[in-house]
Amino acid sequence: MLVGALLGATVVAAQTTAPAKVAETSKGKALVDAKGMTLYVFDKDAMGKSNCNGTCATNWPPLMAAAGAKDSGDWTVVKRDDGSMQWAYKGKPLYAWAKDAKPGDVTGDGVNNIWHVAAP
Repeated sequence: MLVGALLGATVVAAQTTAPAKVAETSKGKALVDAKGMTLYVFDKDAMGKSNCNGTCATNWPPLMAAAGAKDSGDWTVVKRDDGSMQWAYKGKPLYAWAKDAKPGDVTGDGVNNIWHVAAP
């Protein structure tokens, strides 16, 4: 009985520690951060490698991973050029968009035809 309770608690803990969640937007289901802000992927990134630095990262803030964060399922941690760590989903680094003002905004989708809503 105790083992079952502990296993159940572990599953709940694993589900609540995902770096992002899924929400419905005008573009369909999207990954969103803890504040409900839409996350995006960048066509110029390589699998497991961010190519958005400097001004790009100011406009498209990376979804940062805490020190000691570990890969889990589809979620991986990638090292940025400055040595900081960023979350990626299925190998694609994730970003917010500075011009999205409120949860559910998707104004970054299609910017320069290289930014897209991160779909689950």
